[in-house]
Amino acid sequence: MITERKSEFKLGITGGIGSGKTSVCKVFDVLGIPVFSADREAREIMEKEGVIRSKLNSITGKDLYISGSLNRIELAAIIFNDSAILEKVNSLVHPAVLDHFRKWTMDQIAPYVIMEAAILFESGASEVVDRVATVIAPVEQRMERVIRRNKLSREQVERRIKNQMDDETRIELSDYIIYNSENDMIIPVILKIHDDILTFINTQT
Repeated sequence: MITERKSEFKLGITGGIGSGKTSVCKVFDVLGIPVFSADREAREIMEKEGVIRSKLNSITGKDLYISGSLNRIELAAIIFNDSAILEKVNSLVHPAVLDHFRKWTMDQIAPYVIMEAAILFESGASEVVDRVATVIAPVEQRMERVIRRNKLSREQVERRIKNQMDDETRIELSDYIIYNSENDMIIPVILKIHDDILTFINTQT
């Protein structure tokens, strides 16, 4: 039995767009494990932090905030068609996200915490977590999920997938793999990962 304490162990959860990271994290949330969404935090930072807003406009050469809030459609159209701009935007936003994650972690009281990030490895966020779980799903199912969820065209989804690390590389770099096709049962796998981490934490106390 683990007593309540500040969270020191960190699990990273990653996977390509449409792989089902959010569904996986909901199960961990039910288990009482706090989840930090790096993607959601990045959106908040780009929306609210004045310095970031100014630098985003400078990098893209556009006023992305004409309406008062970030024009995400225009930003996506720019960065997913220009890898150099995408890299500059990531280099601007990711350090701020990691800083927020460190501060957030200090406020959590749980056996461990989770950082959910689509580009955990690409952003360097994998360096601040202790273990990584990658969520895998067939590309066709991922595309269908994203097209349905985000109202994007097939071409737009394909472009986003190509801008992310491939599953084979993620698998090689990960400690756990969660298969999340339409036929896979994710809860037993998540419970096994949860128990494995708790066992490890118990051996360290």
